[in-house]
Amino acid sequence: MEPKPHRVVVLALAGLLPFELGIPHRIFGGAKDPAGRHLYEILTCGLAPGPVPTDADFAVHVEHGPELLGTADTVVVPASHELGVVHEHGRLTDELAAALAHIRPGTRLVSICTGGYVLAAAGYLDGRRATTHWAYAEHFQGLFPAVRVDPDVLYTDDGNVLTSAGVAAGIDLCLHIVRRDHGAAVANDAARRTVVPPHREGGQAQFVNRPVPEPQQASTTAARAWVLERLHEPLLLSDLARQEAMSVRTFTRRFREECGLSPGEWITRQRVERARQLLERSELPMEAVARETGFGTAQSLRKHVQAALGVSPTAYRRTFRATGGSPPSPDGPSVDAGSAH
Repeated sequence: MEPKPHRVVVLALAGLLPFELGIPHRIFGGAKDPAGRHLYEILTCGLAPGPVPTDADFAVHVEHGPELLGTADTVVVPASHELGVVHEHGRLTDELAAALAHIRPGTRLVSICTGGYVLAAAGYLDGRRATTHWAYAEHFQGLFPAVRVDPDVLYTDDGNVLTSAGVAAGIDLCLHIVRRDHGAAVANDAARRTVVPPHREGGQAQFVNRPVPEPQQASTTAARAWVLERLHEPLLLSDLARQEAMSVRTFTRRFREECGLSPGEWITRQRVERARQLLERSELPMEAVARETGFGTAQSLRKHVQAALGVSPTAYRRTFRATGGSPPSPDGPSVDAGSAH
């Protein structure tokens, strides 16, 4: 008997952004096992069946009412431009509170952009780290002081409650969920189907309005490309800066401006991502994986994978080891870099 797909229910609220409504359907719908079977079932509900106005010049028709939320394994709340008292005073309407009451304990909760206002008003984010669109972060924090708002990230993962930054960051979050549920190979495949990167670098800081940089201010792109070819080697910050003909100080500042991370943090992420690929797709012993990813020793590999993924490399391999049918990914690894901090 085939396992039932994980059910994702998307809550469509008046004033929703059609683009955001489509993200869960596109990303989760593109996640398949090696035999081509869909891993998720995606359904949409409203506060009542029928037409739901959007922020565009058309409405969407939903077949299901809020009772569907009671059947969900994951509930996704996209943004809406008509949240009313939820956005203004941090309170749920009676209708919305009654709808959310259908959600079973333990259901995974996900918000996209200002959909986080709904989760916060319902108390789901109290004491948790969360994010929202950078333009609303200060207002969000003021309205919900019990929430630990991080305005600099694309998404947050606090176990069974996850939030994303503005609009397209919902893609990043949904891909992260697929990656968490089924491994990097499945998530990378879903990303390729959607023609988006499987993992974007940095956080929201790179999208906040800033003065246009001076023409002579070069990018750090070449240094990053150089690093990705040498993840297995010791990497020094001075070596990276030399690729861009910059001083270490200038390079470090520019890198953080462009990526939202220090060079060392970025390289660690790339090395962990490369380790994931090797753990999923090869039978290399841990010492060899550590050498190939630049962590040096199995102990160092275990330390960094545990910190990033919450599980040991052995446990990750046991969970996500490919059993066949998945072609090798053409995607390069996405970054502890010796002393490159």
